[in-house]
Amino acid sequence: MQDYANAALLLTNYLVVPGIAYGCQLALGALGVTLIFSVLRFSNFAHGELMSAGTMFAIFATWGFQAMGLSFGPVPTALVALPFAILASIAVVLLTDKAIYRFYRIKRSDPVILLIVSIGVMFVMAGLIRFLIGPDDRTFNDGARFILKAREVKDYLGLSEGVTIKTSQAITVLVASIAAGLLFWFLEKTKTGKMMRAFSDNEDLALLSGINPERIVKLAWVLAAVLATIAGTLYGLDKSYKPFVFQQLLLPIFAAAIVGGLGNPLGAVIGGFVIAFSEVALTYAYTKFLAYTLPPAWVPDGLVQFLPTDYKFAISFVILVLILLYRPTGILRGKTL
Repeated sequence: MQDYANAALLLTNYLVVPGIAYGCQLALGALGVTLIFSVLRFSNFAHGELMSAGTMFAIFATWGFQAMGLSFGPVPTALVALPFAILASIAVVLLTDKAIYRFYRIKRSDPVILLIVSIGVMFVMAGLIRFLIGPDDRTFNDGARFILKAREVKDYLGLSEGVTIKTSQAITVLVASIAAGLLFWFLEKTKTGKMMRAFSDNEDLALLSGINPERIVKLAWVLAAVLATIAGTLYGLDKSYKPFVFQQLLLPIFAAAIVGGLGNPLGAVIGGFVIAFSEVALTYAYTKFLAYTLPPAWVPDGLVQFLPTDYKFAISFVILVLILLYRPTGILRGKTL
């Protein structure tokens, strides 16, 4: 019986806890992509760099607090710096929209044109970010590192395995839940949120109803910037910040949005967890788990890994292709690509 308990704790420690934290981060990123697609009718390929920029602003604000000698105990300084980073990110997206996207929106350009423009914006933002903060890894989590340590669980239960919960993982789940909850409340309960949904469902009818399209567009960019900054900062706290990683994250974020149903906020959340747990489960080495659950003679040699961790993002690509082939509207039937 102890072997099965150890096996359960092992999976909880290496699959469930990381999967939930990573799923929250992808869900917030996918929500930002979904909002822009719903309102502006194009896939924003610069969203990953927006997450990177928001995290960079959070790091700069963190350094500023640290230079002033401010400390917030077990709470990471970046969490306190987050509102300042959000304001900077909002300024960036509104300026980018006014300088670039608005021109094509007024001309009523095809969505594919806006998509290509967003790729150009992505490369420009990537270059500016690397110029400002550099290409290196940066760890900026200065709070308490752990809430629960595996050794404590082992000693308490008298087992060989334990569960570790990092402070960054707990903060990720808490902040992501609050952010997603507030977003759904805004979209469902407020007058402005209902106007936004109406504009997304039928732009022409919304215009006839007196809805100001520019106001809705600006609001969509603001919400996307808020979600991107929170998602990027939480990801950086949980792992580390490296600018190039956020271009790689663009694939699982888009996969999450499309798997759940592009244009459907609830689908973005579901898709985030589908992609996160798929990546974590398929790249985990199950040797130790099988050693606990199988007779010794049946335990195979090697890592017993479906895919090496180097192929982590390939899983998102495969899932994305399968969804586009067999259910292009996603799990919750979003808008067909």
